[in-house]
Amino acid sequence: MSEKSKKQLKLDRAVARHGNIQAVGRWRSVLGVFAKALVVVLVSTLTVTTVSAIQLAGELSRHQVDIPGIDGEERVIPPLDGPLNLLLVGSDTRQGAGNSAFGNTGGNLADVIILLHVAADRQSAVGLSIPRDTMLPWPACPSTTGGPGYYAQSLGQINATIANGGPGCTLLTVELLTGLNIPYLAMVDFNGVIELSNAVGGVEVCVAEDIEDEYTNTYLKKGMHNLQGVQALQFLRTRHGVGDGSDLGRISNQQVYLTSLVRKLKSKDILSNPVALYSLAQAAARNMTLSKTLSDPAALMGVANALKDIPMKKITFLQLPSIYGFPAPNQGRVLPDYEKAQVLFDMMKNDEPFVLGEIKNTGVGAEIAPTPTPKPTRTAKPGATPSKTPTAKPTPTVKPLPDWVQGTNAQTTTCSK
Repeated sequence: MSEKSKKQLKLDRAVARHGNIQAVGRWRSVLGVFAKALVVVLVSTLTVTTVSAIQLAGELSRHQVDIPGIDGEERVIPPLDGPLNLLLVGSDTRQGAGNSAFGNTGGNLADVIILLHVAADRQSAVGLSIPRDTMLPWPACPSTTGGPGYYAQSLGQINATIANGGPGCTLLTVELLTGLNIPYLAMVDFNGVIELSNAVGGVEVCVAEDIEDEYTNTYLKKGMHNLQGVQALQFLRTRHGVGDGSDLGRISNQQVYLTSLVRKLKSKDILSNPVALYSLAQAAARNMTLSKTLSDPAALMGVANALKDIPMKKITFLQLPSIYGFPAPNQGRVLPDYEKAQVLFDMMKNDEPFVLGEIKNTGVGAEIAPTPTPKPTRTAKPGATPSKTPTAKPTPTVKPLPDWVQGTNAQTTTCSK
């Protein structure tokens, strides 16, 4: 081979080697950029998630309260995967509300009291509303918010239990009434109602008759309304504008809102959406006082998970059976109907499902919405083979609730009246 041919061969090999190195270099460069981008995304996501969780935990820790045990006993906290009892308290405090329309800022009473029981199989849940004007025995209770606490009383109005002892004492009073262990507590104030309604984009409610209530500035015409912010709060507070003007009428009116809220949460899959859940958790953290047992983000997620798969028909809202109609100066006050109430308390203790069959009594402040006219079904063409209807799976037998039960479920649309 000539010198010229040898030089050309070396040049060709050099070019080939250089070409291979250049191709591998480009590919490695692309992989390197992709890998770096992936690392940045993962690190950013984990950082945001971690920071968000830390911020949420920090916010929750600033708004928490101890819930003492009865007679000073240590409170037993059952596992989250069993039956779940939680007390929801709506406080009428106006502190920080920044709106003179809310009235005097000096009060702090338990305006709304709802005992939530979720069955261990997560197939049913019940929210039992206890009228704020219920007269019943109070247990001795230390202060959970820095006040003096109070001695046991043979008879007192339940909404005042929060004034001296804080929301933990309201919880103790409900435990004395029901005989249940209630390890979780959440208290929301006026600001919280406003922010939570904003977080879900408003709640649609049905109004059967015009509402005119100068006490809460609630003025709504007959029809459907999407309530958000202050308007949602006004609707939940009104009693003079619905029913007979009593707190019992207000409870059934509140259930119009609560059942619609549940339907919205279900339809939008908020309880299965981590981003939406976190937005709600942030609103709750800023505006709610939680028991220490519930102030961990994992506990909040556990409660949300306990509710997310329950069918709407099996999410039931009831009123505490009450005796009312007392003469002045006790008009408006009520006593528990202990015989009937004990039936409901025993069902909770035994973790029996609360499922309404035919809804017969929604309360004086609400009525069942008219059923829309069904669309006409298409008739089959002559000679067409009818489709087979799938055989329904047998459902387990459920003990029906007594006829005197007053309430509704999340599947049923009710209207204020």
